[in-house]
Amino acid sequence: MTKERKPVDRGGLAIGGTTLIGVGVGFVFLQTSALLFVASILMGVGVGLLIAAVLPDRQA
Repeated sequence: MTKERKPVDRGGLAIGGTTLIGVGVGFVFLQTSALLFVASILMGVGVGLLIAAVLPDRQA
């Protein structure tokens, strides 16, 4: 009775992780400008999308 593991979507993990990094960096800039906060979140999403595009697809 071994369970088969579902493949992990690494693209989603990359996008989510870099978005959280962008939020963390944005909190540093929040006292300076709210636009820098939003820009850092968008940059985090953009970097995550780039990483997700570069990651190889694992199709078993």
